[in-house]
Amino acid sequence: MTAPPPYRYCPPCGSPLLARVLKRGEPERLVCDACGFVFYLNPKLAACAIPSRDGRVVLLRRGIEPELGKWVFPGGFVDRGETVPQAAIRETREEVNLAVEIEGLVGVYSYPGNEVVVVVYAVRIVGGELMACDECLEVATFAPEAIPWADLAFESTREALRAYVPRYLAPAEGA
Repeated sequence: MTAPPPYRYCPPCGSPLLARVLKRGEPERLVCDACGFVFYLNPKLAACAIPSRDGRVVLLRRGIEPELGKWVFPGGFVDRGETVPQAAIRETREEVNLAVEIEGLVGVYSYPGNEVVVVVYAVRIVGGELMACDECLEVATFAPEAIPWADLAFESTREALRAYVPRYLAPAEGA
């Protein structure tokens, strides 16, 4: 492990956890020598939605760290027992006050050294009034050519929008 372990004590017995390789070719795991418990540091799952209206993408300016003040589409962590699509729908309501339905999967994004796996959906707006809610400084819609690429919060935001725009906002043939 490159960084110090984020957990120091065994949840079942309270003894110290030690970083060690259990199987050749696998990363170090946190292991308790007293009871044998293995503490797996699994990734966190985030669910996001890209809503659009009249050919314009809905983005919000983050009101929290990380990336305070940067633009992103609605999203957040999946709660235990919640499906990934349910989380994307919930986060969209919580952050920009829109009711949405899933249209399709835009992509799944993960990066070396980052503990978050991001799942992004294209969604259709079915209700609500666009407004900045929890954890947002403001909300706005952007035509594809006006997306604030230099001010986007995360690499997953950039990659998902690059995938979304030609698939969901491309002009219809003959238009």
